[in-house]
Amino acid sequence: MASSDLRDELSCSICLNVYTDPVNLRCGHNFCRECITLVLDKQRGSGAYSCPECRATSKKRPQLQKNIALCNITRRLQSNQTAQVVLGVTCTYCVHALVPAVKSCLLCEASLCDDHLRVHSKAAEHVLSEPTANPDSRKCCVHKKILEYYCTQDSTCICVSCCLVGDHKGHQVETLDEAFRKKKEKLKDVVEKMGSKIEEAVERVPNLREHTRRVKKDAADMTKRVNLLFTDIKKQIEVEHRNALSNISAKVNLAQIEVSDLERKMSEIAWKMKYLENLCNMSDPLAALQQLGDERIIHTPHDDIKRYNVSDFDAPHFSERIQTYIHDKIKNINVWLFMEDPVDLLLDVNTSATNVQVSEDQRTVSWSDTIQNLPETPERFEKDQVLGTRSFSSGRHYWEVETSKDGTWRIGVCYPSMERKGNECVIGNNQKSWCLSKLHSLAVVHNHQVDKVVLTSGNRGKTSLSSSCHQVLKSLDTCARYRT
Repeated sequence: MASSDLRDELSCSICLNVYTDPVNLRCGHNFCRECITLVLDKQRGSGAYSCPECRATSKKRPQLQKNIALCNITRRLQSNQTAQVVLGVTCTYCVHALVPAVKSCLLCEASLCDDHLRVHSKAAEHVLSEPTANPDSRKCCVHKKILEYYCTQDSTCICVSCCLVGDHKGHQVETLDEAFRKKKEKLKDVVEKMGSKIEEAVERVPNLREHTRRVKKDAADMTKRVNLLFTDIKKQIEVEHRNALSNISAKVNLAQIEVSDLERKMSEIAWKMKYLENLCNMSDPLAALQQLGDERIIHTPHDDIKRYNVSDFDAPHFSERIQTYIHDKIKNINVWLFMEDPVDLLLDVNTSATNVQVSEDQRTVSWSDTIQNLPETPERFEKDQVLGTRSFSSGRHYWEVETSKDGTWRIGVCYPSMERKGNECVIGNNQKSWCLSKLHSLAVVHNHQVDKVVLTSGNRGKTSLSSSCHQVLKSLDTCARYRT
């Protein structure tokens, strides 16, 4: 208690913690330097400065005087507290040495070593607990009595007065031991479930590592192909660039030639016009006819003028050619560039119908004549089908499934809001699902509409589906329906 009182005397009234770099005002009150500096800064401009403790005012900002004695005391107190933290809770009665305590008496509010525990009172009111440096934490904050019971309604520890006259009067209460025993059972169940989750995760680690290895290998291959692709595109763009510049230069040269030729023709015509005008002005017909001579000189002038049509530059033509080339290149690699590896799916047993058998590893499913006694849940299907545990919000995905050769099955995707009962709950028989169905032949089914599937040869030598079943690859919750 003395240590607690001393700590109160050494606490700053602003931050309520032990002084840090203590300083005092002229009124004698002490504060942390940082705390009082902040207070004085806020009072700036108000016309007066006041002490937060006694409200003594002054017009000038008070000078802060360091309290050296208080600094030494707080430094020693903090070093002693650090030593106690290192050593743990020590015996209250061993004043000459720091002896670790083995028990704490809640009534005496004292910690006891082995020697003092032997001579301590054995009366029932002297309740012993594990060593604690703060006995008040084991007492009721209202009645200051030992916490002995647990209120199940409010989920809190209470004392006997809380049960009889306090806020918990009439509530269902248990002893601390009984409440802790029940809590431990629940915690054990939680731990077991967490352990099963960890086991599932551990089982998936090898597959994920293998998946990561394949992704890295495919990424390296894709990087090479992409680099080659865009190198080719860059070369083609450079070729188009040179062709465009050459075409532009040719257009300019042609325009210059046409202008020069036109100017030469115009000069010749002007000379001919002036020559003819001079002949017309001659008074001697004989001289004029002798100079006229060749009849070709009197041809109509515009017959010698060629009408030139200087065309504009066809810039969109180059842009269109480049865009078409790049589009064709990208279109050919779009599928293999962005297609992910097969999705690793598990089946959700909470959605499986009662006549559907899901394996323990949640990877295979089959139809059965035996009706299972499964709990009724809102997610469970009435028809023989089951959902996968994983959903997709975007992207392009695919998964690989092995099916029986002779049986019938449906596999596809659906929205989570698809019906669970009635004919509308069958995948493909509503607007919220798409599926690939195998009855007599392969077909895509959506909203009761059936489109037959034609198998074609893929680019990689694998079998792929025709475009009529691409709607099955929508990014929705996976759903499979099997029947053998």
